[in-house]
Amino acid sequence: MAKSFNGIRGGAAVALLASLLSGGFAQAQVFNPETFTLPNGMQVVAITNARAPVVAHMVWYRIGAADEPPGKSGIAHFLEHLMFKGTKDIPPGEFSKIVANNGGRDNAFTSYDYTGYFQNIARDRLELVMKMEADRMSNLVLTDAEVNPEREVIREERRSVVDNNPRSRLREQLNAALFLNHPYGRPIIGWDHEIRDLTTADALAWYRNYYAPNNAVLVVAGDITMADLKPLAEKYYGVIPPKPMTARVRPVEPPHQSARRVELKDSRVRQVTWNRVYIAPSYVAGEKEHADPLQVLAEVVGGGVSSRLHRAMVLDRPLATGAGAYYDPDSLDQTGFGVSAALRPETKLEDFEAAMDAELRRVIEEGVGEDEVERAKSRMRAAAVYARDSLQGGARALGTAIVTGTSIEHVENWPQRMATVTAAQVTAAARAILREERSVTGLLLPKPGS
Repeated sequence: MAKSFNGIRGGAAVALLASLLSGGFAQAQVFNPETFTLPNGMQVVAITNARAPVVAHMVWYRIGAADEPPGKSGIAHFLEHLMFKGTKDIPPGEFSKIVANNGGRDNAFTSYDYTGYFQNIARDRLELVMKMEADRMSNLVLTDAEVNPEREVIREERRSVVDNNPRSRLREQLNAALFLNHPYGRPIIGWDHEIRDLTTADALAWYRNYYAPNNAVLVVAGDITMADLKPLAEKYYGVIPPKPMTARVRPVEPPHQSARRVELKDSRVRQVTWNRVYIAPSYVAGEKEHADPLQVLAEVVGGGVSSRLHRAMVLDRPLATGAGAYYDPDSLDQTGFGVSAALRPETKLEDFEAAMDAELRRVIEEGVGEDEVERAKSRMRAAAVYARDSLQGGARALGTAIVTGTSIEHVENWPQRMATVTAAQVTAAARAILREERSVTGLLLPKPGS
């Protein structure tokens, strides 16, 4: 079973919550969760959605790739894989088989700021997966016989997903250039030469230091109430002792003073793609007051066929086959605001870049209008109409928020906050963030002679 790893823009909470910015929801709560904290420090969240007799059971750990020590890149993702190897009670490789044999599915994910594990399963099998997940929180068994082959699996995963994919290689180089001092510049999956040297001792140290109930959040969504969940959480997770935890201290990103440019040439590339990423605030780091307006800015500038960039670069002047923008503020530290485009074969790069720079200058110099902002909000409403009905939607949104430094309340009042975003705030955010010295431009180009 393939386990996933996500990049800095991998979070889905913004897209999920965007759908809830409607007139009916603007004064309402979003997911209406219930929560409490076990005596050992583990926060427990229940999101009731009784449309079907199924649940999503998720455990989030407040530890990720950006917390890795120098020279050990990839250890967070490595341990994610190894968590499926076995405990004293569950033989290696049997965890997922047991879930599948009970009609469920499971997987895991690693990000810069967290690592998570989940099972989607019938309501009457919830106690089974809670028992199993609690077991591997404290009783994981690792040996060289299990660890060494899995290390080669991850190296092959890196070759397949990154090294043999020009777009992924460019994305990796863009991140490395964007973050001058911060570990967000390292790949989540790790650099191959460092993955190669990871050991069983490294994995066990990571596990013993950070996998504990007081460093975790349990979120269960679906056909469940807190009255049902609380005794199960107390029975299985509440008996696990907490561990001493040190504060998450990371290098601080210095001020960015010059634009950077990255070019990657590959014989497999048939279409030139252009990317620009600006260092940007998250909900909890940097110029936090711009986080909500930047979400609207991304929609105004590059959120679909009605956006400024699509009209200017694809329709009015056919320089590109597509153009867009992206931004995700769910991050413990500063993140990126990006714009991208795929050029038409006949387009000269210098013509495209001149046009793109002119469009971005227009946003900064002329600002955005209230009508644009309202249309952007309407598009955000329509983006994911059924977000509230998604089994994992609420669990992912709330889990991400909690482990990246915000809160349940922050998720629940998102519609009200977004409803008050003005054109003046969006313009101010654009002027603060879309500055040349904060940017890295990345180009994916055909290799000459290919």
